[in-house]
Amino acid sequence: MDYGMGNLRSVQKALERVGSSAIVTDNLKALQEAEALVLPGVGAFGNAMTNLRAAGLAEPILSAIEEGKPLLGICLGMQLLFEESEELGCHQGLGLLPGRVRHFQEGLKVPHVGWNQIHIRRPCPLLTGVTDGSFAYFVHSYCVDPAEVEIVAATTDYGPGFASVVAQGQLFGIQFHPEKSQDVGLRILGNFASLVNRTAYA
Repeated sequence: MDYGMGNLRSVQKALERVGSSAIVTDNLKALQEAEALVLPGVGAFGNAMTNLRAAGLAEPILSAIEEGKPLLGICLGMQLLFEESEELGCHQGLGLLPGRVRHFQEGLKVPHVGWNQIHIRRPCPLLTGVTDGSFAYFVHSYCVDPAEVEIVAATTDYGPGFASVVAQGQLFGIQFHPEKSQDVGLRILGNFASLVNRTAYA
């Protein structure tokens, strides 16, 4: 989904590398016809929600979830799935997952940049074949604080730790950048592509 924020082409190329037919678009008809949606994002939460609403792109996301289509939020895109964020004020998110986005606690270096481990907390199709403790590449100053522990599929240690993978039904979010996370990132995108194929032809 192209809403003017995010490293879209890199994500597209990574998806193509694992065999997906991925397009970058803000066309509502194309989004409605898509078998799945990917919501990347880099930047500020409030600006992202403003762009999504101005382009009429929030509705295709909500419709996709209602129809049971797989949806993957990446980095800021994961944060947008939640109810609200405290980044530069208080901003309402898409409200698809319960919880809020908060700044890292005082005393921690922000942004949190570089390689860090993901610790698997429960089975998740996105993490099939991913070894517990695998490293992924992060760049972020805010993290999600889910209201329900059941949606947390993996966590990462930084200060008290944070949710780095969330999942509920066909809705998934990852805080790290899979397109920068080498084999682990490609495995996760490949798992998402496989999930999409199973859903499309079920």
